[in-house]
Amino acid sequence: MYAAHQVQMPLKQRILMVTAWDPQTMGRWDAIVRLLVSEKSQHNGHKPKGRKTMLGEPAQQQSDTLLPWRQHQSSNGLRRQKRDWVIPPINVPENSRGPFPQQLVRIRSDKDKEIHIRYSITGVGADQPPMEVFSIDPVSGRMYVTRPMDREERASYHLRAHAVDMNGNKVENPIDLYIYVIDMNDNRPEFINQVYNGSVDEGSKPGTYVMTVTANDADDSTTANGMVRYRIVTQTPQSPSQNMFTINSETGDIVTVAAGLDREKVQQYIVIVQATDMEGNLNYGLSNTATAIITVTDVNDNPPEFTTSTYSGEVPENRVEVVVANLTVMDRDQPHSPNWNAIYRIISGDPSGHFTIRTDPVTNEGMVTVVKAVDYEMNRAFMLTVMVSNQAPLASGIQMSFQSTAGVTISVTDVNEAPYFPTNHKLIRLEEGVPMGTVLTTFSAVDPDRFMQQAVRYSKLSDPANWLNINATNGQITTAAVLDRESDYIKNNVYEATFLAADNGIPPASGTGTLQIYLIDINDNAPELLPKEAQICEKPNLNVINITAADADIDPNVGPFVFELPSVPSAVRKNWTITRLNGDYAQLSLRITYLEAGVYDVPIIVTDSGNPPLYNTSIIKVKVCPCDENGDCTTIGAVAAAGLGTGAIIAILICIIILLTMVLLFVVWMKRREKERHTKQLLIDPEDDVRDNILKYDEEGGGEEDQDYDLSQLQQPETMDHVLNKTPGVRRVDERPIGAEPQYPIRPVIPHPGDIGDFINEGLRAADNDPTAPPYDSLLVFDYEGSGSTAGSVSSLNSSSSGDQDYDYLNDWGPRFKKLADMYGGGEED
Repeated sequence: MYAAHQVQMPLKQRILMVTAWDPQTMGRWDAIVRLLVSEKSQHNGHKPKGRKTMLGEPAQQQSDTLLPWRQHQSSNGLRRQKRDWVIPPINVPENSRGPFPQQLVRIRSDKDKEIHIRYSITGVGADQPPMEVFSIDPVSGRMYVTRPMDREERASYHLRAHAVDMNGNKVENPIDLYIYVIDMNDNRPEFINQVYNGSVDEGSKPGTYVMTVTANDADDSTTANGMVRYRIVTQTPQSPSQNMFTINSETGDIVTVAAGLDREKVQQYIVIVQATDMEGNLNYGLSNTATAIITVTDVNDNPPEFTTSTYSGEVPENRVEVVVANLTVMDRDQPHSPNWNAIYRIISGDPSGHFTIRTDPVTNEGMVTVVKAVDYEMNRAFMLTVMVSNQAPLASGIQMSFQSTAGVTISVTDVNEAPYFPTNHKLIRLEEGVPMGTVLTTFSAVDPDRFMQQAVRYSKLSDPANWLNINATNGQITTAAVLDRESDYIKNNVYEATFLAADNGIPPASGTGTLQIYLIDINDNAPELLPKEAQICEKPNLNVINITAADADIDPNVGPFVFELPSVPSAVRKNWTITRLNGDYAQLSLRITYLEAGVYDVPIIVTDSGNPPLYNTSIIKVKVCPCDENGDCTTIGAVAAAGLGTGAIIAILICIIILLTMVLLFVVWMKRREKERHTKQLLIDPEDDVRDNILKYDEEGGGEEDQDYDLSQLQQPETMDHVLNKTPGVRRVDERPIGAEPQYPIRPVIPHPGDIGDFINEGLRAADNDPTAPPYDSLLVFDYEGSGSTAGSVSSLNSSSSGDQDYDYLNDWGPRFKKLADMYGGGEED
């Protein structure tokens, strides 16, 4: 409810009747509204008929109260339908300066006249984060805001008001309170990007879209506080006009407003755009700026043009992939773009396709390149007409320039070309066996240099069998030997030789040619028989020998072959017979019923079908041997067939038996010896086997400074005088001490096995106490070995008895180690 016009209310209150109904259900509700008049302001109050009412104080100066809880019966006692009142929202301006807490409204139930009531509020901003933004006096029901509000942090709050008695029992149902934060213009517009990049084609018409800039205002967009408007502040450069672009004040779309965009003059514009809220009011609104960089993109509005109308070049003949001329062009469009990249074409002057023009990707120059060799004798010069264009087509309305066409003159220089053989490979056919010196053919070469007076010389380059000669001046080829088709140098009846033709130009040039000679076969090889050796049983009808004829010639100088036995000697046809199977094969078998075992030479005559025919007598060594029931030669029979008699066979068998017997006896003797050695080892205690072994090693010579010494000092003296006169205690290592020799035990002639251990132990004790037994304990005197050894000095090495090493075990090593045991072992003298 609100006042339609200014009214005068002389009374403190005015009571109105409000009726609401539903036309569909025909439901009706009546309520009495009591308007209370205050001294400073006037506010609305709502009171359902017959219900408790609630007064509200929406501001600090308001003293009116809302009673939102209504009774269930009307004043006349009639029961109405329940329907809650909707409490109007409470508006709180943001950024209020206080003082705080600041009263918003008072909530009261009319039951407080009867009982004591306590009021409370719940919800976000009260007992939920953010906490204690709103508070309520539990006795009076006054609700406060405790600090400044920020609409951009939270625009509204939903609270619930509760009324309970002193015991906490609910007196009234909770009611909803909606608090809206009223927006203030406290936020500037913020652009999404501080720098915007856009582009537009050069030559674009006015009204062409370029880009869109966007600024957001955190204030309420439904009010002027959040309504942003755009404008262009500056444009750099201001060419060709200071207003080349305009912006839609509401959407931020930037479009062209003037013609004349030319990338070749201005490639980029920098536009400062301002966004202002309060619907663009510069006096009251807040503003912010951003930069829009507009790049003028290139279009193909400049055709490429040659820098000169004619070009020239030179190329040697017979050269390919050679650049003969560089064509330079100028294009004002953006470099290294399809609008700038040049494409060259040859319009005329090269019908055979000798040249092509390739584009240098860096410089955009056209490189005239030879792709097909040119011949000076055919064309001495070329006059080419070339045209250049771009990868991208020209923009609409742009025409090609007359400078996009140029002429190219290419001169061909003569070089010394190699002679060549017109027929390469040249094939001739002739019979083999032609005599030496026969003229075969003339294999001549042609010099392509018609304008040079040059001579051609011929020589052999490859002649594997050295069968041919060539005339050095005219290329006539003759035979140097007899040509044999059956030679290893022939492949598929063809012999190949390579010849060289060289001119006398500067520098000289040469070419090669291959001559192929197809040799026709003649019957110059007699047939041969295979195999050369065979074996057969001494009795016929058991097996036969298969014979094959082979001929080095080819058809018709080969089979069918004729096989026959010679009439001399007569024993051949008497003992043997031959049967022809087909043109290449025959069978040899015995004619008689029995033939003594042995080796027989059987001659066989074989004749080919050549014209004239050739024959050959081949000898086949046939071994005749006794056979078993399967037709195979027995072992004895094979030996007998080799020519050994019965006595020789028996002798060989006896030798084999004797050899096997000797091997068996040697194995038995080795095993017995090994057993005896094992038995002797068991009789000696391994711990008492302290035998001194003298090992002789190879001499290791000294260094270069250790080669001068007197060998006479090392020789055994012939007399003992010098030993007897020498100071006691100083002896050579090879001298035997003089003194009483101990008595060693005498070994019995037939020792008992049980006495062997005692005998060994007694001998060991005697040897340990024998000072004359080697090695002798004496002072060793060495000869001077020179100075300057690379091995260095060992004088720094010393030994010490200090330490934890235990040397008591030296007492167990016998009398020879007694001195060491006394020094280190800690014996009885300690």
